[in-house]
Amino acid sequence: MIVPMIKVYIAARQQDQPRLLESLGELGVIHLVPVDPQAALTDGQTLENAQNLRRALHELYGVVPAGQRPDLDAVDAAREVLQCERQLVEDGNRLAQLHHELEQMDVWGDFRLQQMEDLKQAGVDVQFHILPAADLDQVQAECVAQVGSQPGDQVVVAVASRGGTVQLPEAAVELPLPHHDASMIREEAARVEEDLRACRHRLGELAHLVPEMQQALPQLEREVEFRQARNGGLSDDRLFALQGWMPAESADSLPHSLQERNLPVAVKILEPTEDEVPPTLIRSPVWARPIEGLFSVLGTVAGYREFDVAIPFLIALPIFTAMLISDGGYGIVLLLAVTLGYGKACELLGKQFIHLMIIVSTATLLWGLVCATFFGVKLYTPLIDVSLEESSRNFLMLLSFWMGAIHLSTAQLWRAVRMFPNQQFVNRVGWMIFIWGMLGVVLHFVLNWPFHWQTPWPYLMIFGGVLVIGFAYPKLWWGKRLLMGVADFPLSMLSTFSDVISYVRLMAVGLASSVLAESFNNMAMAVVSEGGGIVQWPLMIVILFFGHSLNLCLAMIAMFAHGVRLNMLEFCNNLGMQWTGYQYHPFSQRTTQEYQT
Repeated sequence: MIVPMIKVYIAARQQDQPRLLESLGELGVIHLVPVDPQAALTDGQTLENAQNLRRALHELYGVVPAGQRPDLDAVDAAREVLQCERQLVEDGNRLAQLHHELEQMDVWGDFRLQQMEDLKQAGVDVQFHILPAADLDQVQAECVAQVGSQPGDQVVVAVASRGGTVQLPEAAVELPLPHHDASMIREEAARVEEDLRACRHRLGELAHLVPEMQQALPQLEREVEFRQARNGGLSDDRLFALQGWMPAESADSLPHSLQERNLPVAVKILEPTEDEVPPTLIRSPVWARPIEGLFSVLGTVAGYREFDVAIPFLIALPIFTAMLISDGGYGIVLLLAVTLGYGKACELLGKQFIHLMIIVSTATLLWGLVCATFFGVKLYTPLIDVSLEESSRNFLMLLSFWMGAIHLSTAQLWRAVRMFPNQQFVNRVGWMIFIWGMLGVVLHFVLNWPFHWQTPWPYLMIFGGVLVIGFAYPKLWWGKRLLMGVADFPLSMLSTFSDVISYVRLMAVGLASSVLAESFNNMAMAVVSEGGGIVQWPLMIVILFFGHSLNLCLAMIAMFAHGVRLNMLEFCNNLGMQWTGYQYHPFSQRTTQEYQT
C-alpha cells in the first residue's frame, strides 16, 4: 500500500539547531523539503567530490587491481579515475578516426607528402584526378600515369607538368592531397595506443583504492545531506525551522521523541492539501517486494495519489514472461544462472530484482512443463501445445485475449472502487463492461467468432458504452455531459480495441520463440545427418549453443519489450497511472559531530 503522509513543521531555538538535526537523523522519519531549494544547495566542492566518488566507483567496477598502490586520498583518486576515463574516451575516438583515415589512404598506397613537396620545389606540379576509364585518352599533359582504380569503372590519374597546359575531360574530379601520409598516421596511432595502455594501467593501480573510496562516499553523502538540511530551513538570530513529510502513523510519536531528547521544539502537523504532492512510500507485502527490483531498474515511482501495483505486477509479469518464452529449458537455464551466481547478481542488479528473476524463471519452467517443451524439443504430449498448427495458434490467441480482458477490466474495476462514491466510478464500471464487449469484436475479427444479437458481445458494448458516455462528466448537466461524453468516446473506444488486441503478442512472441528453438535444432541435426560422421558434432554443438543463447537473449528482451509493456502501458493506462511520484527519502542517520561546524 501507499503509506499516508502528513506535512510537519518543526521550530527550535537557533542554538539547538545541531541537536535538532542530529535527533531527526536518529529518528529517521522526516523527508525534509527545503523552504528555498536554491539556498539549500550545499557548497559546490563537497557535492562535486561526492559525485566524483560515485562515478569513479562505477567506472572501476570490474577493474582488477594491478601495479603499485598509489599514495592518494579517495577524493584525489576519484578525480584521477575520471580524468583517465575521459582520456580513454578521447583517445579511443581519435584512434578510430585514425584507422578510418588509414582506410581512406588505400588509394594513395605508400605515399609520402614529402615526395610531393620535393617535386614542387623542383618546379614540377603534380595533380591527381578521378575520371571514367573511357576518358583516360582525353588527358593531355607532359606526364600522365594511371596510379589506381575506383569502383564504377573509375580510375585515378596523376598528371605532372612544369608549367605547361593540362587538358582534362569534363568528368574529371580533382582528388586533393591528404593532410597526412600513411606513415605519419601510423606513428600517431601508435602513440595513441600507448596512451591508452598507460591509462588502463593507471586505472588498475587506482583500483587498489576502491575500498577507501567506498568508505569515503557515505561520509561525503552524509555531509552533503546534512548541509542541505541545515541550509534548507528558515533561520534567523533566534529561531531555526524545518518542514517536511512523514508517515501519518508516526505523527503522535514525533513530539514525544523530541521531548525525550530534552529539545524544546514546536511541532505543527497538517494533512496534505489537494495541490501538494507528498513523497511516495510504498509498503508492499513481503512476498510482493521482488517487483520493487523492476521499478528500481526502470526508475519509476508511483504518484502519492496513484496505486500500489506491486501485487498485480508480480502476478501478471511472470505469467506473461513464461508465455513469451514458452520453453521450460530456458527457465532452467535462467533459474540456474540466478541461483548459482546469486551473490554477484545481487551486487550487480539488486537483491529484489534477482528474486523477481527467480520467480520469472520458475514460472517459465512451469509453463514449459505444461507445454512439454524444453530447448525446442517436445518431450511428451503437452497439456497446451505451442506449435504452428492452426488449433494451437487459435487456442493460444484465445487464451491471450481472455487474459488481456481480465487484466484490463481488473484495472478499470480497481479504479472504480477508488473513485466511489464519486459518480464517475460508474464511468469506470462502464469501461470494464465495454472491454468485455470489445473482446467479442476482437474474437470476431481475429478468430471469426460469431458476433450478432444472439451473442452477449453487442449488449455488453451497448450497456457499457451508455455508462461510459453518461458518466464521463457527472458534474455537468445532462445535455452537456452527453455531448462531451459522445465527443470523447470514439478515440477511447479505439484505444480499448488496441489495448485488447495488443495481448496477441503473448501468442505471437511465444510461438516465434518456440519455432526458432526448433529451427536451430533442425539446423544442427541437418549438419550431422548430411556430414555423415562424428566430425560434424563440434559444429552441431556450436550451432545449438549459439542458437539457443540467441533465442534466450531475445526472450529476455521480450520480457521487457512485451511483458513489462503490457503492465506499464496497457494495464496502467486503464488504471490511470502516470508515474509522477518521487521517492520518500527520510533524513536518517546522516549526521555526525564533525559536520556541525
